[in-house]
Amino acid sequence: MPRRRTAALLAAALLAAVLSGCSGNAGPAGRGVDPVEPPKATTPAPGVPAGTAPGGSFAVGVRQLKLNRGGDRPLPVTIWYPARGAAGGTPERSTPAAAGRFPVVMFSHGLNGRPDDYATLLARWAKAGLVVAAPTFPHTARGGDGNVLDVLNQPADVSYALTRVLALDAKAGDPLRGRLATDRVAAAGHSAGGVTTIGLFTAGRDDRLDAGVVFAGTALGVGTAFAGAAAPQLFVHGEADEVVGYASGRAAYDRVPWPKAMLSLPKGDHGRALLTDGAALRVVSDTTVEFLRWTLYGDAAAKGRLPAEAVRGGLATLDDRL
Repeated sequence: MPRRRTAALLAAALLAAVLSGCSGNAGPAGRGVDPVEPPKATTPAPGVPAGTAPGGSFAVGVRQLKLNRGGDRPLPVTIWYPARGAAGGTPERSTPAAAGRFPVVMFSHGLNGRPDDYATLLARWAKAGLVVAAPTFPHTARGGDGNVLDVLNQPADVSYALTRVLALDAKAGDPLRGRLATDRVAAAGHSAGGVTTIGLFTAGRDDRLDAGVVFAGTALGVGTAFAGAAAPQLFVHGEADEVVGYASGRAAYDRVPWPKAMLSLPKGDHGRALLTDGAALRVVSDTTVEFLRWTLYGDAAAKGRLPAEAVRGGLATLDDRL
């Protein structure tokens, strides 16, 4: 096994051990989880105004934003965005943004990962009309010191990065000036990034967020109570996940008090469906695109397409409580 893959699994296994020690929600791997009655939402759903998501596909631009929170937490952010030009091909740097205003999705990478690891998925979101901003975290990214517990600081990192990204909409001379729908924002993340994302809706609730997508994530014991205005959630989890057991993800999902759905991949492991282009990634990307079109554009037709996209080809099942 390649050294990088071995290190990633060991680090991820450590994360799983930390999570199982900190959380009272984790159960044995598999589907054997007793559902719990979720708490009531504290405020009514925000209700994104009804609209229609772009029907076509955009070219994709990519850029870097150098941020630093507090002077000692460098947070370089990679941004994928809808760009001018013909759709297709690989994302290009410094390409002018397409006309229009586009919702923003903040994406958090997994332990020992980096945003570019997820480039195929995130570029597909940008092609569908979303601006995707992905910070590289200072301690849990590949090349960092591997401090697993620093994941507790990452929700605040994402909120800080979100503030700076949204400010680009009003920054004179910036390529994204006038291109961001600053009132339509979601958070998403994989593994430790999924923990980070759940944190943004629990202990570190960011009230600007309208929706969340959690890939192979679970909740820490210090942040299991979902709070604030209702924000629909989509969980995506492999039933054969060898790092964060399916039961742990299901337990976090069961506690969501808002509209929610869980895409389960019967043969899915911890991350291959996100990192490797193939049939499983297509199901995941198409399902998440429709979910984000519905939650951020208010596109009711996209919500109606969700079940069909999710079960296409028999690669997944969908628990739909939206």
